[in-house]
Order: sequence, then structure tokens, then C-alpha cells
Amino acid sequence: MTVRPWRALLVLCVANFLVLLDTTIVNTAAPSIMTTIGAGLDDILWVINGYLIVFAALLIPFGRLGDRLGPRTLFVAGLTLFVVTSVLCALSPQPGWLVAFRVGQGLGAAMLVPQSLVLISAIFPANRRGAAFGIFTAVAGIASVAGPTLGGLLIAQFGWPSVFLLNVPIGLAGIVGALRMVPPIRAGGVHRFDVVGVGLISVCLIGFIYALVESGSAWMYAGSALLLVLFVLWERRHPEPLVPFVLYRDRGYAVATVITFVTSYATTGFLLVFVLHTQNVMGMDAFSSGVSALPWTLALSAVAPVAGRFADRIDGRILLGAGVLVFAVGVFAFPQSFTWPLIAIGVGQGLAIAPTTTLALRHIPAERAGAASGVLNTARQIGAAVGAALSGAVLLAFSAHTALTVLSLTLLAAAPLSLFLTPHGGSDGPHRTEHQPAGHQRTVPVPSVDGETADRAGRNAAEGTQFPDPRRT
Repeated sequence: MTVRPWRALLVLCVANFLVLLDTTIVNTAAPSIMTTIGAGLDDILWVINGYLIVFAALLIPFGRLGDRLGPRTLFVAGLTLFVVTSVLCALSPQPGWLVAFRVGQGLGAAMLVPQSLVLISAIFPANRRGAAFGIFTAVAGIASVAGPTLGGLLIAQFGWPSVFLLNVPIGLAGIVGALRMVPPIRAGGVHRFDVVGVGLISVCLIGFIYALVESGSAWMYAGSALLLVLFVLWERRHPEPLVPFVLYRDRGYAVATVITFVTSYATTGFLLVFVLHTQNVMGMDAFSSGVSALPWTLALSAVAPVAGRFADRIDGRILLGAGVLVFAVGVFAFPQSFTWPLIAIGVGQGLAIAPTTTLALRHIPAERAGAASGVLNTARQIGAAVGAALSGAVLLAFSAHTALTVLSLTLLAAAPLSLFLTPHGGSDGPHRTEHQPAGHQRTVPVPSVDGETADRAGRNAAEGTQFPDPRRT
């Protein structure tokens, strides 16, 4: 098939926009859902966090399953499930059904998201990946903060089911686009599915988030910690672990994973405080609250693509560190000031997200590409779930100012970590050879069409050349 990389990127961006939009758009619909189907506050928290927990818990295993079945196959299957469960969410007659179908949405999201980074790496050459990741992460960032604005508009005009029905026509177009525009990339290798590992990490995450949401006892946190220890011990002994710990020999990947967690944690934590402050303190309705977030959204959408292009040319550590610092300043200054902190938050996120992704995946080998993208996205979604749950708990126990202070201090603590990343073009991981010059940029090999490396596949895709049909080989 003839591959047009930018068209394929459009399909990947649209699908990821939908699944990430659904991490926040339901927040705005909460009052309407409570009134219409009799949901309580606990129900609403599980409508939000049920999606996030399943999304986070299954990203890693579906990253590995993509290595086995092929990323496009799992991408299309996940988007199909997401569309079907979106319809069911809109038709839910009571809170229990809505929570169940939100879990189904999370399952579909977990199937498709880790495949996107693998597909982008395969169809773009190394010198264009930064720009592609910049656009992709800009869209992801916009989706994460566009929920209040878009949700408020839809609810005002069509009611709360519309926030789910929005996914249907766009998702169907994405399925058709994926089948027509995204190449059938061969899997990087065949892996055994680690059922025990999936069970341990899933129960660990569910228990931890449940303890945060329901103000659980110390025993619940201790149980989650024990499950995490058991998961690590099991994975170290498993021949094909869900989390290949060799990934963390690459300092860039390890640090980028931590920063990804922190920025996602701060984003959802701030969004929760923002929505409650604008609606409960300032007296805005859902639509006005959403519109007031536009400075944040517009700043992020303007800066992230530019930062992605610069990440290809200069030391990404500079962009990343500066972005996290600006993000922290914006969070701390809100709500004493309103507009400029929102702009600062958007600029900070835009500077940080593209370099983080680029630096994280630069030196990941082909056979671990699916797992690496799964772990990175898991860190993002766990951060989102923890940010919403923990900020809500601090807000209820203390104040909005305390919650925002905790978020900003966490960001300030994470900013210096950018100094420990590998400089642009360098390598400190296990993939560098003795004969490789220190300043030489090593291209990341990833699964590609018909077994080619990403270098060859990326060049072919950029030139619009024909890929062999794997069924004929």
C-alpha cells in the first residue's frame, strides 16, 4: 500500500484525541449525570476513575500484545470497542451501567494508545520524528485540557449523552482511515502473554486508586505496595516480562517516564481544582467554565508543535526543564491571577511534552518498542488517575491553595531531572557501541513494514513509495 505518513499521523491523532478527551470531558458532565440518572458523588468518581484505572492498568499488556498481533490490528480493534461502548455509555439508564461501559471504554483506549507511538516511529524517518511527535503530543495535550470547553458546549446544547455520542462519527471515520492510510506493520516479535503480571499490576492500581477515592485505610495502601513488590519480583523472574527492566538502563527513558507521570499528575490535578473553583467559587456554569480555559488550551496548541520541531535541532533537555518550571509557576499563581497563569501552564506543557516523548523513545530497540510505549503511556494514565484522586483528597481535607501548592512543588522537584537526560544526539543506554562516536545520534529501530527497520520504512513512507503486502511474502 502507498503510505502517506502525514495522513496516517492525522488518523492516529484523531483516535488518540478522542480517548484522551474522555479522561476529562466527563468532569463537566457530572452535575447533569447526577441529576438525570440519580448518580451520587461516589458514582461520579468511579465514572471518571473507572475509565482511568482500566486505561492505565492494561496499557502495558496491550503494548506487548501489539508486538504479537501487529500494532494496526490492535489499533483498529481498540477504536472499534471504544466507539461501541461510547454508544452504550450514552444510553446508560443508571449509574452502575455507566460505570461498566466506561470500563469498556478504558479497555478500548488501552488497546489503541500504545500502538500509536510504535506506528509513528515506523512510518517517519528519524529526522522527522520530533516534528511528528510534537504534533501528536500537542493534540494529546489539547485533548486533555479541551474537555471542559467542549463538554460545556455539548451539554448546554444537547445534554450529557452528547459527550459520549461525539465519539461515534469521529471514531468510525478513524476506523476507516486506519484501514486505508495506516500501514500493516509487522510485529517486532512473538511474546507470551503474562497473565500473572497483568493480574498483579491491575489489582495493585485498582486498590491504590480505590484507597485514594474512598479515603481508604493504611492497610489498603500497604496491600497495594505489597502487590507492587510482588509484581516487580515476578517480572524480574519472568522470561518475557510486561515491563522489561532493561529499559531503565537507558537513563533517558527512565527519567522521561518519571517526568511523564509528574506532568500528567499535575495536569489532571489542576484541572479538577480549576473546574471546582470556576463553578463553585466563581459561580460559572459548565459552558462558561469551559470557555474560561481557552487561554490554557490555545497556548498549549500553539507551543507544542513548535517545541517538537526544535526538539529535533537543539538539546531537548532545555525545552523540557524550562517547560516544567513554567508549568509549576502557572499552577502556583492560580487563582490569585487568572489568565496569565493559564497561559503559563499551556506554554509549560507545550514545551515539555514533545521533548519528553522524543527523548524517552530515542534508543529503544525493536523488540521492546511495544512494551516501551505501553510503559510510557501507563505512567501518563497512572499520573492522571493519581492526580485527580489525590488533589481531590487534599482539596477536601485542606483547601484549593494547598492542593495547588502540592502540585507546583511536585513539578519544581521534577524539573531538575531533565539535567539527567541524555544530551541531544548522545546515548548512555545499552545500545551504544564502542565504535559509535559520542556525538553520533543513533536511530531507534522499531517494528516496521515487512520487517524493515524504521530508517528504511520511514524513508519509504516519507517518499510515498509502495510497501510490499505482507500477505504476499
